[in-house]
Amino acid sequence: MRQVSGTSAHAVADQPAVRRRPAWLLSPYALPLHALRIAGACALPLIIWFSLGRVIRWGLLLLAATISHGEWYQARLVVVMFLFTLVVMASLVTTIGMLYILRGALMETQARRAAGEAHESLLNALNRTALVFCGIYLTWGFLAEDARDFMNIDLLRQPDRIFIDAFAGEESTVMRGLIGLDLIVSAVTMAVAWVVKTLFARRHEAGRGRFSGVIATCGELAFVLYGLNAVTTVLGARSDWVGSRVVVVAWQEWMEKARESIPGWKSVTDFIGEVWPYVVDALVLPLTWLTVGILVYGAYAEDTRTTIRGTPLERAAAPLERRTHALTRRALDRLTEGWTSRWIPLLHSLRLTMRGGAPLFGMFALCYVGLHIGGIYLERAGRYLLDTGEPYFWIFTSVPIEFVSELIVTTLSMCLIAATFDLAATRDRLARAQVSAGSAARDRSSPETSPLPS
Repeated sequence: MRQVSGTSAHAVADQPAVRRRPAWLLSPYALPLHALRIAGACALPLIIWFSLGRVIRWGLLLLAATISHGEWYQARLVVVMFLFTLVVMASLVTTIGMLYILRGALMETQARRAAGEAHESLLNALNRTALVFCGIYLTWGFLAEDARDFMNIDLLRQPDRIFIDAFAGEESTVMRGLIGLDLIVSAVTMAVAWVVKTLFARRHEAGRGRFSGVIATCGELAFVLYGLNAVTTVLGARSDWVGSRVVVVAWQEWMEKARESIPGWKSVTDFIGEVWPYVVDALVLPLTWLTVGILVYGAYAEDTRTTIRGTPLERAAAPLERRTHALTRRALDRLTEGWTSRWIPLLHSLRLTMRGGAPLFGMFALCYVGLHIGGIYLERAGRYLLDTGEPYFWIFTSVPIEFVSELIVTTLSMCLIAATFDLAATRDRLARAQVSAGSAARDRSSPETSPLPS
């Protein structure tokens, strides 16, 4: 069976599945309608995937919050951190699964299969995307939402526990399950996680083991989480010492003098500080999720190597020559390494999307932001309609309201990502086919040259 490739359908001029589509469906301004079409075709499996993912996530968070109190406290926190790692893995599987089940409704997928491309399994897509998804998840702070949910669940389990411990003169462990791990225990578990992630990352790089990429991702997450505990403990113990050092004080004084003495410096920094969060929400986060979608479906310009071309990640793509789209452990190392690897994959995803037309990405970002703003108002409307005026009744209504709101926003967001990829990939493929057909026509129409008579 042939390996799945992002290039196998590019040489095909005009597939029947695409020819039957009206021409206006390929317009960037038809993106909302295309996303709704995909949502209607895959509504039931999307709802099932999201619901199962949320139930598993909530179950793991509740189990972690329950275990985080009692005797053998440090041993309990080790288990809590492992369960929290599984929470992130549940988010990974849910996201990749929701994107994966949309493949059959995409015009690009139909064209590739008509060209003879083999069907790719969910495990292959998950194994390919897990490492980079982990890097994006950790780099862009999506972990903070999971931590907030854990603390809220822990607090609501026993709302009065924190006050009882305070009146009894005891140190409360409520909402401290993710930060209470001892430094030595954190270091030991971090070392174990490093061994696991290194071992399975090498197996994944060598193409051995069906679940090696997923296990390597789990090890990477555990390594980061246990490491954060160790770093937080050290910084908490030395924050006063660091804050009183001469270099730190001098730097703070220099920055303050620069704000006062350099004309316009304060205005520029204040403006950037005000605008930057909106830039992240409106452009960076949509592009981040679009990057994940490109990795799930396969880059449509050449192959997955295109997404990382010209970056340190390109050195990690050598196994692509023998295993299509098999991003290796080194991809995650480069991705989580620093500023360059944090931004370059997003910039290259933007470059790939721009090949489908600049208006397409603008429409995608606009729809993404509008969808999430609409989700906020939908949640507010639900709270308003279910408000009975009874004290603390919101505790019972908040969960179903948030579930319905997140279900609608998340499923439509996944459909929007899939539709954006589909339009960009189809437009790029048809443009390449048109250029190839034009070149072939010119070659056929040009007269053959004959040698001059002597």
